[in-house]
Formats: sequence, structure tokens, C-alpha cells
Amino acid sequence: MLNIDLICVGGLKEEYFRAASKEYEKRLSSMCRLTVTEITPVALPKEPSDAQIAAALEKEAELITKKLTIGAVRYAMCIEGSQRSSERLSAELSDYALAGRSSFDFIIGSSYGLAPSVKQAADCRLSMSEMTFPHRLARIMLLEQIYRALSITAGSKYHK
Repeated sequence: MLNIDLICVGGLKEEYFRAASKEYEKRLSSMCRLTVTEITPVALPKEPSDAQIAAALEKEAELITKKLTIGAVRYAMCIEGSQRSSERLSAELSDYALAGRSSFDFIIGSSYGLAPSVKQAADCRLSMSEMTFPHRLARIMLLEQIYRALSITAGSKYHK
């Protein structure tokens, strides 16, 4: 069984986002071992400088690094990452698993993104879309795509 860890900087404040997250966590429970870890973002002033943002991202990187699974395939979620179709993500996860790498860390940074060190340490930089979405929605979209990818692998009708 696959081990999937979502490491998220920040939590879900709105009940409807928490409910959506719980629904996908429930759906995924029969397909993988899923862990969602929330890391508290570093507090920044209302209008932070670039230096303040960079320092906060590095502090968050230290916290993220402590949560990473040794030997896991690491996906850094970032704007400049490459995009995948659902079918391609499904095939990619399956290929890694067949090669003996069945643990995956998906890392979602704060609304300011991820530190360069986290991106460089990742096996893959993944982007959801060229469009802009609310930051809190990223977790829901990623959970749905993981569920879709594993459903494709299982041959379920969900993807149709």
C-alpha cells in the first residue's frame, strides 16, 4: 500500500474546506496510508519585505524538513512546477511504486510559496494550473487529484 504524506504550511480555517479535506481523506483511506501534517506558518507583518518573506520561508523549510519521510518521492507544489494530467500522475505514482518507492511527500507551502531549498530537494516540482486559486483550495485540489490518480490505477469509474 502507498504511503502518502501531505505536508501543508497553514491550516484550513473554513468549515467547508475542512469538510472537503475530510471527505477525500476518507475516500483515500482504502487506497493508501494518508497523513496530513499542518505546519504553522511563520508570522509576517501585513506588508512584509522580500527579506522578511525569504527568512520566513527558510524557517518554514526547517520545519518541513523535519516532517519529510526518508526515501519518499518528494513533490513540491509550486507555481513554476510542471503540470500533469491525471493519467500521467497516476502512471508516475504507479511507476515509482513498481520501482520500490511507495512513499510520497507532497509539500504545500504558505501563501508565499516554498523556500528554494525545499524546491531543490524535491524529486519533482508540480503545478496545479497556470490559473490562480485561493491558497487554501490547493490542499483540496491536490487531495482530489491524488484520489483520481489512485482511482485510475485501480480501474474505478470515478475518473470517467
